[in-house]
Amino acid sequence: MMWDQRYNVPEFIFGTEPNVFLQQQAYRLTAGQRVLAVADGEGRNGVWLAQQGLSVLSVEGSSVALAKAQKLAQERNVTLDFECADLLQWHWGEARFDAVVAIFIQFVGPAGRDILFNGMKAALRPGGLLLVQGYTPRQLEFKTGGPSAAENMYTEPMLQELLAGWEILHLREHDEHISEGEHHSGMSALIDLVARKPG
Repeated sequence: MMWDQRYNVPEFIFGTEPNVFLQQQAYRLTAGQRVLAVADGEGRNGVWLAQQGLSVLSVEGSSVALAKAQKLAQERNVTLDFECADLLQWHWGEARFDAVVAIFIQFVGPAGRDILFNGMKAALRPGGLLLVQGYTPRQLEFKTGGPSAAENMYTEPMLQELLAGWEILHLREHDEHISEGEHHSGMSALIDLVARKPG
């Protein structure tokens, strides 16, 4: 598996610190809430959410990454649930989570994106929050991380369409210098979203 090979190195390829956008939005979350961390890789975001007192399920397709995430959780002395699964085949469930966190999950094209977003939307409880950060197509100019296919990227109209009928609390495209391990490093074309599921 390509991701197992990519993660099978001593270092954490996206670093061990949480995503900056996620940290900025943490005030919207409350200790004790149930949170799903989608395609959580080596666990930097899921572990940090657990450190904030949230009840976290970290789902990841690479068993190599998951083993590193479990090690990080032990080092940080937190407990969270881990599940190794192909997210395109995974059973997301209905109304299980107060928040869903999806940071740089652009490993699929449009058909896969529909599956992921439909799953995330279903898994959220009414009134629950979806937090997303990804790249816009302009990221192909920067070449500082992310997929090499423009169709995998997000735009504001695309996210508004995917979440039609939801309350958009925050939606912003911006260029920012990020430093998340060697695989996400440098000036980047980002898009941030926070949306609330209708109650």
